Amino acid sequence: MRRAIATVAVVLAAIAVAVAGCGGAGSASASGKLNVVAAEDFWGSIAAQLGGDRVEVTDIITNPAADPHDYEPTAEDARTLAGAQLAIVNGVGYDAWATKLIDANPSSGRTVLTVGDLLGLEEGDNPHQWYSPSAVEKVMRQISTDYKQADPAHASYFEAKRRRFEAVGLAHYHRLIDQIRSRFAGTPVGASESILAPLAPALGLKLVTPSGFLDAVSEGTEPTSADKETVDRQIAKRQIAVWIYNSQNATPDVQRLNDAAKAAGIPVATVTETTTPEGASFQAWQSRQLEALLAALEKARAGR
Repeated sequence: MRRAIATVAVVLAAIAVAVAGCGGAGSASASGKLNVVAAEDFWGSIAAQLGGDRVEVTDIITNPAADPHDYEPTAEDARTLAGAQLAIVNGVGYDAWATKLIDANPSSGRTVLTVGDLLGLEEGDNPHQWYSPSAVEKVMRQISTDYKQADPAHASYFEAKRRRFEAVGLAHYHRLIDQIRSRFAGTPVGASESILAPLAPALGLKLVTPSGFLDAVSEGTEPTSADKETVDRQIAKRQIAVWIYNSQNATPDVQRLNDAAKAAGIPVATVTETTTPEGASFQAWQSRQLEALLAALEKARAGR
C-alpha cells in the first residue's frame, strides 16, 4: 500500500538511537547558524533560500526515487530531526514517520512547522500542498516568521530574503502560472492522481478526472470500475485537452491511460511528486513542469 507508514521496528529503533545519542536537541549548528531540518527537499529548498547564510538546512528525503508516503527512517534521520531548531514536516498523513520521530524526542528549543496544520488541513485532505501557489506563499511567510523569532537579531535580513525570493526567485514561476491562467482558463484536463488538484484552480484549468480516481491512484488503491470507465471515456472521446501524469507513480493502469491519450492525439505532460532532478531548486523544478504543461496546452489548441 502506497501510504503505508514506516515499519514500527524501524521507527522505534531510530527513536531509541536519537534519544540515547543526541543530547543537543534543538541546538544551533556548529557554525552558529540556525539548524533547520526539512522532511522533504521541496520545503527544504524554500527554507534554504529564505534563510540564506544565516541557516543550515538538511533535507531528509532528497532521492527522486524515494516515496515520502512509504519512507522508512534511519537512526541518522532521528538524530538529525532531534537536533533541529526548526523542523519542517508536511503532515496530513504524508510523512507520519517524521512526526513520530519528533514526538519521541521533544525539546523546548525546537520549533516544528507542520504544513498541514498551518493550512488547517486534516487527515484525508490532499497533502500535496507544495503544488498550491497560495499554500506555498503561506508556508514561506511562516518559515520567515519562525526564523525571525529564532534569531531576532537578524530579523531584517530574513525579511529582505523573503521579499527577494518572492520578487525574484519565484518571478518566472508566477509568470507561467499567470500565463496559463490568462490563455487557457476553463480548459478541461485529465490527471493520473491528486497531485494536480491543488494546482489546477490556480491555473484556471478544469480538472475533470473523477476525484475518486485521483485519490485512489495517489493512495495506491484500486479505482472503482465507474471511475475507470469515466476516465477511459474522457480520453477516447477527447473530452480533455491534455493528460497529466505523475511519472514517479506510473502504475500499469496509468501507463495504459498514457498510451490511450497518445493514441487519441491528446498531448501528455508529466509532473513528479518530489524535486527532480535531485538538488534542483523548488522554483526551477516547478517552472520546468509548468513550461512543459504550457507547451502541451498550446499543442492541444493548435491541433483542434
